[in-house]
Amino acid sequence: MDDVPANEWEQELEELFLQVGHRFSRVEPRRRMRDYVRGLLGPVGRKNSWQLAEFAGHSTPDGLEHLLAKSQWEADEIRDDLQGYVAEHLGAEDGVLIIDDTGFVKKGITSAGVQRQYSGTAGRTENCQIGVFAAYATPLGHALVDRELYLPKSWTDDLERCRAAKIPSERGFATKNDLARTMVLRALASPLPVTWVTADAAYGQDSRFRRFLEDAGLSYVMAVPKSQQVHGPRIDHLIGQAPAEAWQRLSCGDGAKGPRIYDWAAARLPAVWEFDGDEPTRQRWMLARRSITKPDELAYFLASAPLQATLADLVQIAGCRWKIEECFQSAKNECGLDQYEVRRYTGWHRHITLAMLAHAFLAVTAAHAREKGDASGTHPTSWTSHQPRFGVCWQLPTDLLLHGATTR
Repeated sequence: MDDVPANEWEQELEELFLQVGHRFSRVEPRRRMRDYVRGLLGPVGRKNSWQLAEFAGHSTPDGLEHLLAKSQWEADEIRDDLQGYVAEHLGAEDGVLIIDDTGFVKKGITSAGVQRQYSGTAGRTENCQIGVFAAYATPLGHALVDRELYLPKSWTDDLERCRAAKIPSERGFATKNDLARTMVLRALASPLPVTWVTADAAYGQDSRFRRFLEDAGLSYVMAVPKSQQVHGPRIDHLIGQAPAEAWQRLSCGDGAKGPRIYDWAAARLPAVWEFDGDEPTRQRWMLARRSITKPDELAYFLASAPLQATLADLVQIAGCRWKIEECFQSAKNECGLDQYEVRRYTGWHRHITLAMLAHAFLAVTAAHAREKGDASGTHPTSWTSHQPRFGVCWQLPTDLLLHGATTR
């Protein structure tokens, strides 16, 4: 790296430190926070307190360990500043909040929230901690903006165990969806411009969560299992009734190997008077994504969107869900998100928050360096099947509709 880019990088990092520095009442923890974040961003093999301290030139890790365990500062205040930082540099109209959880494999039984539980990261049951996260995505970039440690009932029902792990007494049991709801409310109260929410089926199958998003005035595209009932029938049965012409080949965004292209089918769902009244202000949808090379592989979604939204819009939001996976991967690989050695509740939130701060800095600097371009999408027109079986409105490509109009 030559001097000019290095100086620019250093200047932008100093500006970020100035934004969060006022959260530390004393100079020592403020300096240690800077050293910690610099180490998370630096070429450190294993980003634990020992190696971060060595990178910072400290003789022992005591200062950095004190920063995580005993210093007087609030990780939630840094999170709030982080959200403002991301809003300032990556915020845009129609911002998407992405909810997901990730596992942190751990040994022993004393780390806060640890137990044998299913980890989607490992794809199996492991002795691990689970963190529920929110990422924010716009065409400018994407970054993690919120986090909560999931505490199983085996922990919240054991007051002595919670006390030993320094878990606040008011922190009772909350499901992962409860934690997600809390983070959505925090995002709405933050400077982040949020219009859409997306998540995998673990969250999308919860009708109360979807209803909560609608009540909050948010649009969503949520994955659901194939057994999801839609006004009675299963969604896989309903999608199976789609006419062949309803399947459209669309990209849901770029991946590591180029555009992620699938076949998509979607249908508008009838309004529900109890929720929508006589003049609905939003439209509910069901849609499916089918692999081109393996057509038996399908994924299903439910959506609630503005009346003018198109299938192409919904496909783009569905594709945004992968961005939180990219955030997890880069935050773990580049910023040591999972390389902590703290056991207590406060230490977990402090390390995770500082790792998120480092990751957001990388996302913002990448956005500043990246040339912007406008993505063009397909905006299909609505068409009603001649043999409707469920009162839905299947979406067909515009060119097919124009051809049908000229031949009638």
